[in-house]
Formats: sequence, structure tokens, C-alpha cells
Amino acid sequence: QVQLVESGGGLVQAGGSLRLSCAGSGRTFSSYPMGWFRQAPGKEREFVAAWSAGYTYYADSVKGRFTISRDNAENTVYLQMISLKPEDTAVYYCAAATRPGVRRRESYTYWGQGTQVTVSS
Repeated sequence: QVQLVESGGGLVQAGGSLRLSCAGSGRTFSSYPMGWFRQAPGKEREFVAAWSAGYTYYADSVKGRFTISRDNAENTVYLQMISLKPEDTAVYYCAAATRPGVRRRESYTYWGQGTQVTVSS
């Protein structure tokens, strides 16, 4: 069992930066591929970024602006976001995958409660 808690969201102007954190509990945390998803009002939850076995994966919409990293010693996964745009506004969720396919929402079993990111124009 893994419990995930996101933090670091907030209100930022377009062009600004934020760093989201996802703190995990459980002694097997480091064994799970980890991902970030987001959900804007009225839209489906979509893939943002993932870290798996040393490789990173990004949605085209955030490539070059977002960076995922993890610190297994601290049981924490980060999402560094720069050059934020109003269309990045959403609730951001971190999740731990238990099945193959890190870009697929269905691959993730454990989810955090989400943190709101609002980018003003």
C-alpha cells in the first residue's frame, strides 16, 4: 500500500514557475514508476509526466517546460514547471503505477488527493 500527498500548488502568473512535490509513504515506494497527471474543469484527467527505471516521459504539451524527478531517499517525486501558461491550469495528481504503460491512467493504482495550479494571464 502506498499513500501519496501532493503539495506546492498555487496561483502564478503566466511565464512563472512552480515546483510540485509528492510525498510517498510505504517501504516499497521506490519500486513504483511514478507519474503526474492533471485535470482541468470539464476535461478528462490527462498524462503530464512519468519517471520509470531512470527514464522520463512527457506529454507533448509540457515537453521542455516541465521536469519530473524523484528522490527515493526522501520518498518524494517532484514536478518542476517553468514558463507556465493559462492552459496549464488544473488539479495536478501524482500516482504510482502497478501495470505497464506509464502514459496510461489505467496503469496507476495509487493516487494522491491533488493540488490546484492556477495560471493567470
